[in-house]
Amino acid sequence: MHLNVVLYQPEIPPNTGNIMRLCANTGARLHLIEPLGFRLEDRQLRRAGLDYREWAQARCYPSLADCQAALNPARWLALSTRARHSYAEINYQSEDVLLFGPETRGLPSEVLASLPPEQCLRIPMRPDNRSLNLSNAVAVVLYEAWRQHGFGGSS
Repeated sequence: MHLNVVLYQPEIPPNTGNIMRLCANTGARLHLIEPLGFRLEDRQLRRAGLDYREWAQARCYPSLADCQAALNPARWLALSTRARHSYAEINYQSEDVLLFGPETRGLPSEVLASLPPEQCLRIPMRPDNRSLNLSNAVAVVLYEAWRQHGFGGSS
């Protein structure tokens, strides 16, 4: 199984560092869409990722279109608080792409509109709450996808 996590224009280095560590521990590949709100050499990114950065398969792309071309023909699943379908209602495929937006604004409407509604997913929350922390949201969805595949490759 080779799930892909795509962070669209991430802004907060510790979140991306935590996600690097998460990807290293689950075997997922991490893809970062520029512009980034930090440099990859950022001290906070290194601290959050600890020594997992070299274990995480991470790649940067200048645009979402470049990333989509590289990961074609994988199925793209976008996570958004504006989506109708729960992340828990889907059967994950081994090469799925899990797309997450920037911390302060989420994915742009045009990105969400480019996908079929059933490929736009949300994480249920209590009413009147805005969103989860990005690294927590990635962990929730990534672990559900990995669980559905029997935690393949784990010890």
